[in-house]
Amino acid sequence: MTRPKAVIVVAILALVFAGIAAWLTFSYLQGETDKTKAAQPQSIVVAAADIPTGSTIGEPQLKVTSWPKDSIPQGSSADPKLLIGRVAIRPISKGDAVTEQKLKPKAAVGGSGFMTYIIPLGHRAVTVAVNEVAGVAGFITPNDRVDVVLTTSIPTSQNEKISKIILQNVPVLATGQITEQKEGKPVVVPTVTLDLTPDDSERLVLGASRGSLQLLLRNIADSGPTDARGATIAKVLAGSAPPPAAAPVSAPAPKQAKVVAKRPAVKKVRVAPVSQAPAPRSSHTVTLIDGGVRTTKEFVLQ
Repeated sequence: MTRPKAVIVVAILALVFAGIAAWLTFSYLQGETDKTKAAQPQSIVVAAADIPTGSTIGEPQLKVTSWPKDSIPQGSSADPKLLIGRVAIRPISKGDAVTEQKLKPKAAVGGSGFMTYIIPLGHRAVTVAVNEVAGVAGFITPNDRVDVVLTTSIPTSQNEKISKIILQNVPVLATGQITEQKEGKPVVVPTVTLDLTPDDSERLVLGASRGSLQLLLRNIADSGPTDARGATIAKVLAGSAPPPAAAPVSAPAPKQAKVVAKRPAVKKVRVAPVSQAPAPRSSHTVTLIDGGVRTTKEFVLQ
């Protein structure tokens, strides 16, 4: 290869490497620019105060604040005028973004309520009328949980009533008021709307038609079932009556001594063994001869 051709090849390779380096540098800088733009805050509308479910949003409840662009919630708005007059179907806490998912749809029929948007699938909203006592003196608010007590006559005994918890841990969707006629005059009656399954809805409606209802407000951390056996007037009175006086304990009757006739002792007489006759003694006769003299002696063996 001649020198001019070598110079041309080197120049071409240098240009290729320079182009690659330039493209890599441009890509890196472009990525950094995008990250910087994403980190730059943008203005969105958030709640200036807590907005409860079902309330119509007013201008004092909204404010515009800066929010990182890469974490802006979907459905947010940058213009508070577009949100004024909308109805909240979810509770919105102070500082939270006001999004379309938390508001009643714009296409909803004018004047239609918000309740249809917050009832869980498969559940029903049932409204019951209560008085100040049955409604826990107005302390029940949406998102609370209550038990429902029914007081009615016992079917087998019309003269006796029973109070029993028929529903437990029921979510409260809303509270309100209705106007009823009593003695020809309008009377405002508090109401509570509960979130129930269809089966529990039937039980509540039937119970309300047969007796009176009382709501029991639960602690926010108490969600366990309760063993409700019901209370009758007999059980109530039995539980408050003093215990019956204990019957006096009589002293035990003295035990009668048993008289046992003793038999006379029999003296055992030791009988001496009968002595046997002495055995006859055996004897031996010995004859001695001394110098012609013959002597005979008898020896008796003892």
